[in-house]
Amino acid sequence: MVNLQQLLQAISVVETYKEENISITGLSYHSQKVESGHLFVCIKGYKTDGHKYLADAVKNGAIAAVVEDFQEGIDIPQYRVENSRIALAQLGNAYFNEPSKKLKMIGITATNGKTTTSYMTNAMLETEGYKTGLIGTVTVKIDDYSFPAELTTPESLDLQNYLHQMVERGVTHVSMEVSSAAMETNRVETVEYDIVTLNNISREHIDSHGSFEQYWNVKSSLITNASENSVAVLNLDDEYSASLINRTNASVVTFGVRNEEGHIRCKNLDLSTGRGKFTYEIVKEFKSKSAHLTSCSFEVELAVPGLHSVYNSMVAITVALLNNVSIASIQETLQTFTGVERRFEFIFEEDIKIVDDHFANPGNINITLKTLQYMDFQNLHLVYAIRGERGPTVNRENAEAIVEWASKLNISEIIATKSVSHVTLKDRVTDEEVKAFMDVMERAGIEVKLYDELPDAITEAITNVVENDLILLAGAQGMDLGGEIALEIIHKRTSKAPKTVGHLQ
Repeated sequence: MVNLQQLLQAISVVETYKEENISITGLSYHSQKVESGHLFVCIKGYKTDGHKYLADAVKNGAIAAVVEDFQEGIDIPQYRVENSRIALAQLGNAYFNEPSKKLKMIGITATNGKTTTSYMTNAMLETEGYKTGLIGTVTVKIDDYSFPAELTTPESLDLQNYLHQMVERGVTHVSMEVSSAAMETNRVETVEYDIVTLNNISREHIDSHGSFEQYWNVKSSLITNASENSVAVLNLDDEYSASLINRTNASVVTFGVRNEEGHIRCKNLDLSTGRGKFTYEIVKEFKSKSAHLTSCSFEVELAVPGLHSVYNSMVAITVALLNNVSIASIQETLQTFTGVERRFEFIFEEDIKIVDDHFANPGNINITLKTLQYMDFQNLHLVYAIRGERGPTVNRENAEAIVEWASKLNISEIIATKSVSHVTLKDRVTDEEVKAFMDVMERAGIEVKLYDELPDAITEAITNVVENDLILLAGAQGMDLGGEIALEIIHKRTSKAPKTVGHLQ
């Protein structure tokens, strides 16, 4: 039981209706999760308004509410605030006794690579022997217990609950993906970070934020709002990330793969096999209130492929060193860390190679195709799943990003698919989206073989491969089952013929 009046000191109450001195048993923001004695917080979401469900919350046991607008006919204490989302975050933080202050919090954001970077960081910390927590797109991990994530970054109350559980289980370090949606909706309002990082930015989620400028403002706030007690890890190769160096109170440590002006650089990069080998070198000593990096260099071999993985690993290595992880633990982890599903994932490597990548936006597309430029292969077969329910603009920009690489990678033909039977209604490709993609390809003189069904498109690619070719299964939701389908097709064909690519036909 918690005294409500004491808890309410964590927020700014504008006005009160029927104030009472009571104790509560917990907090909730979803009427179906209310239990007897709860304080219910009415938040306004994109699709619905929690105020509409206050009566249901009361029926389920709510004895007080935080609202933005008083609700008539509801005979419980109501406390009005300007922004109930911020209030929820503040109340959750206070209710669970400010758990982020008791943990080493690592906030990771980017348009591309948040998931891989957080997993890679977590793996290094675990190898060193730390008890860890992980919060992200795929999963939430609390020490040795994990469960599927519902949002990239949980709602604020759930987040504070997870952090509280981590404290209770003796977790010391938490790697957390911080999405732009979470920052814009105040889900991470009260989290105190020890390390923050923004690796890259490109056009994505524009519709939900209104404009790229707003998306950037929200995304960069992880860095610009960081405290003087934290460290910001910034990528000098990305102009947006680099622009934040003088816009934060955090101590800044910088790195680059191309740019060599930072504290850390990537030397002798070899991507000929698709998997990076390089020298990680600290060239400028770095000191902050909580960390110290001294000049050194060591060799790195990645098990996970792609140029983007080199950038992700540069962030993860730096974060690990800032947390006193040994070089031996870092090297051991990266030689065995196989990455996250569908992030430039090698799914077949025999006489041909098949790479599966989610290819979601121009930033992702550019770095994926740039990786191929470093690799050794004969011919590239690009199978692309057009993005559904993202609008013509996204598909036009994705097509333009592909066209920019066409001459460099000898792309004169693309196999495209609408994946009709392999997407849900929320990812169904519209005629306008197909037209936007096809118009760009037509102007560029690139032939497109368009298939309604994903298996037909993949079969087309596999039928025409020769030894040392590379098939790129590219696309977001429409390509989610592409790897499984490709392996099934190859298995059926090779089980009927000698195991050489020339006989896949």
